Amino acid sequence: MRRKPRIPPSPLPQRDGVDPVRIKLPQGGGWATVREHLVERLAAGAGVIDGMIGEGLIVREDGHPLTADAAYAPGMFVWFHRELPHEERVPFALDVVYHDAHIVVADKPHFLATTPRGSHVAETALARLRRQLDLPTLGAAHRLDRLTAGLVLFTVRPEERGAYQSLFRDKLIRKEYEAVAPYDERLALPHTVRSRIVKERGVMAAREVPGEPNAVSRVELLERRGPRGRYRLTPSTGQTHQLRVHMNALGVPLLGDPLYPVVTGPVPAGDFRRPLQLLARALEFTDPVTGHAHRFVSGRALQAWSAYDDWAQ
Repeated sequence: MRRKPRIPPSPLPQRDGVDPVRIKLPQGGGWATVREHLVERLAAGAGVIDGMIGEGLIVREDGHPLTADAAYAPGMFVWFHRELPHEERVPFALDVVYHDAHIVVADKPHFLATTPRGSHVAETALARLRRQLDLPTLGAAHRLDRLTAGLVLFTVRPEERGAYQSLFRDKLIRKEYEAVAPYDERLALPHTVRSRIVKERGVMAAREVPGEPNAVSRVELLERRGPRGRYRLTPSTGQTHQLRVHMNALGVPLLGDPLYPVVTGPVPAGDFRRPLQLLARALEFTDPVTGHAHRFVSGRALQAWSAYDDWAQ
C-alpha cells in the first residue's frame, strides 16, 4: 500500500483564526528559483511576490524566510498569509450547541460561510469558532451552504477528523432540514425525490440531468399557513444544492432562494434581508470515537414562518 506523503506542520501561526496558505512545489516546470514559480503560479505580479519575499512574509519549512535566489526544489513546501479581503461582518450570533474533547456542534446563522473560501475568509464559522473557543486545531467535518442556517459538526483533534467525515461519506449520520416554501395542494406528500444532479465548476446553479440517481430527498409537509408550507426535508445523499434543486423540481422553490428557479443578481454586501428559508434542524449519529449516541437540534426559527411580514419587507 502506498504511503501518503508527509505534510510538515506549518511554521506560521494562524491569523484571525485563518490558516496560512501552504504551497507544495510540483515536479518539472523548468523554474530555476522558487520565486519564479510563485510569480507564475500566484498571478499576483512580480512586484507583489518580490515585496513579500523582501519583507520575509514567505517562509520555508524551517520557518526561515524565503530568499529571492532560493533554488527550486520539487516537493518543497512554502507558507505565507494571504492579504485578507475586507469582509462585511455577519451580524448574527454563532451559537455553540455542544462541545467536548472531540467535537464542537455549532448553530450557524444564515449568510455565514462554514469555512474560508473565495471572498469569505475570516468571517466564517470555522474562523469565528477558532477565535471564540481558542481552538486553533478546530476543523470542519462537513459544510453547509453560506445561505443555509443550522447545525454544523466540527472536530477538535486533526487526527480524528477523518473518522467524523466518514459519517457523512458512509451515510451513517441522519440529517434533517426544515424549509419554508409555497404550498401546493396538488403536490402529494410525503414524497421521495430521486434524480441525478450535476454542479459544473463556474456555474452558480446545479441542475438535474438524465441518468442514474445520485441525489435522494424525502419531503414531508409539517404545516400549512395560507399560501405557505413548512416542510421537513430528509436527504440521504449530499449533492451540492440538493434540497434546493429538488424543491424547485417539485414546483415549490424555497423562499428567499437566489438561484432556483431563477438566478438573480448578486446581493450587495451588508444586505442581510430575506435569508434563504432553509435550516439544518437536526443531526443524529453515533460518535465514532466515543461510541456515544448524539442527537442535536437547532434552536433557530425560519423567519418567513415565524414572522413573514418582517422577512418579506
